[in-house]
Amino acid sequence: MLERFPWMLQFIKFSFVGVSNLLVYYAVYSLLVHFGCHYAVANGIGFVISVLNSFLWNSLFVFKKSGDKERSKAATLVKTFISYALTGLVLQTLLLHLFIDIMHLSKYAAPLLCVCFTTPLNFLLNKFWSFKEK
Repeated sequence: MLERFPWMLQFIKFSFVGVSNLLVYYAVYSLLVHFGCHYAVANGIGFVISVLNSFLWNSLFVFKKSGDKERSKAATLVKTFISYALTGLVLQTLLLHLFIDIMHLSKYAAPLLCVCFTTPLNFLLNKFWSFKEK
C-alpha cells in the first residue's frame, strides 16, 4: 500500500524524526523552564536546537536526494529555519500563550499539545518547500 502513496512513508519517517525532535526540544524547554526561564524564551532556545536536529535527520533519512537531483544544503537549512520559524516560533508561541496563560494548562503539558497542530504543517512545509528538489 505504501508503494502507491510514497508520501505516506515519508510522513511516517518524518513522524519518527519528529519524535526525536520533540524529545530534544522538550528536554531543552523543560530544563530551562525548571530553572526559571520564561516559557517563550525556553521555546526559542529549544526551537533553534531542535531545528538543527530536524534538518540533520530529515536530510539524511526522510527527504533524501534521489539520483542526480541537486539541493543546496545551505539553502535547505535556511528554508528549514524559516518554515519552522512559522510553526515552531510563531504558531507554537501563540499556542503556548493560549494554553498556558488563557486556558491555564501546565507549562510542561502545553508544548506536547502544540505538536498536534504543528506536525502536519511542518511536514507540508518541509516536503513541498524546504527539501524540494530542483
